Amino acid sequence: MSTPDDYGGTLAGASILVIDDEPGMRHFLTRILSSRVKRVAEAGSPAEATRLLDEAHFDLVILDNIMPGTTGLEWVTEQRRKGFFADTIMITAYADLETAIAALRAGVSDFVLKPFRANQILGAVARTLDRKYLRRDNTLLRHELNTDAARGKLLGTSQAVSAVRDMLHKLGPLPTPVLFTGASGTGKEIAARSLHALSDRAEKPFVAVNCAAIAPDHMASELFGRVESDDRLKPGLFLLADGGTLFLDEVAQMPEQLQAALLRVLEDQRVRPIGAEREIPLNLRFLFATNADLDQAVAMGKFRADLYHRINVLRIEMPPLRERADDIVELASLFMEQFATTLGMRPLALDEQTLLKLRRYDWPGNVRELRNLIERSVILGGFPDEFSGQGSVAGTEAIENLDLVMQRHMMHVLDRCDGNRAEAARRLGVSRKTIDRKMAVWGE
Repeated sequence: MSTPDDYGGTLAGASILVIDDEPGMRHFLTRILSSRVKRVAEAGSPAEATRLLDEAHFDLVILDNIMPGTTGLEWVTEQRRKGFFADTIMITAYADLETAIAALRAGVSDFVLKPFRANQILGAVARTLDRKYLRRDNTLLRHELNTDAARGKLLGTSQAVSAVRDMLHKLGPLPTPVLFTGASGTGKEIAARSLHALSDRAEKPFVAVNCAAIAPDHMASELFGRVESDDRLKPGLFLLADGGTLFLDEVAQMPEQLQAALLRVLEDQRVRPIGAEREIPLNLRFLFATNADLDQAVAMGKFRADLYHRINVLRIEMPPLRERADDIVELASLFMEQFATTLGMRPLALDEQTLLKLRRYDWPGNVRELRNLIERSVILGGFPDEFSGQGSVAGTEAIENLDLVMQRHMMHVLDRCDGNRAEAARRLGVSRKTIDRKMAVWGE
């Protein structure tokens, strides 16, 4: 359990490996760190440390430079060639210029000279983790800026959306993979972000990857990372998301040669960067999305059957907007307010006729199409003719409004009955023929 202090919350979620051949020093470091970080492991030799790195991922390694058999600097240099990822703090009683330069070349983040006090090592740990997380956040921010990142909440009170929201609350605490399906624009990424926010990983990164937007020959290094020519590891998105949630959108577009690699990552929770000798342990929850028919893709040999069964543990089908007409008023009002504010323009009136036309439209582009329509209409100062509520014939306004009220109420009841006209007729107290006749007049 972490203790709040002057070092902030950076330490709280960290896992640290202490490497020193002196039991007293290991005990001292473990004692001052264990109450402040998530996990501390200790190794009495470089060989033992190597075994621990093969079993678990560490955010930070603290090691002594002078140890029997090999120096800490030699061990770090060797591990970098194998794909060592963790930041490193070296403690030593001898820090000459040559050793300092060699340590910087090997990727050592900081030096602490012996003898040192507890606040010195804690300060070094906090600084190193701050830099580590800042690099990660900057990389992920650049990634999001280069993608069409979805934002916002899953809005709506319709039965279809309420069922999705209930399922998200049920699955939030679980580590199980989830596959989101549905047409483009139905809010699959927003639902995935909502699921992440409901999990115990909410404070960790949520990384969204659009498999269709990455060139196939770059996808492996983008996802898995790679060892550079100077033996430095450039982490991929899998490692940058460690501890959080990785969302693979348009997974059906993943190249066939990478599907086997993804399957292995899912089964082993380990990733091998390109050019690395070591597989790095991961702690990730995987979410997936597609608007393709994966069953058909498997039957045609375009998607691996074993990968499909691995990601299709739990499926959430996102409803199209035409099946949640009750939500269109809320969504249109929200988008109108957002764009009027961000664009600095006057909002348009969402009158009865406009709302009725919005509800009756089929929305092949779903919520994304509605959002784009509202933005375009605010910019142009009016709705397109097919959605405009202006231009009613003089003298017909009262009759038209009465008909609109009747139609809106009947459509609302039908939505509540999932389109069952017999049940809607029972609730409205009219005959089934009355509903059929009205729907024919309204073109429904």
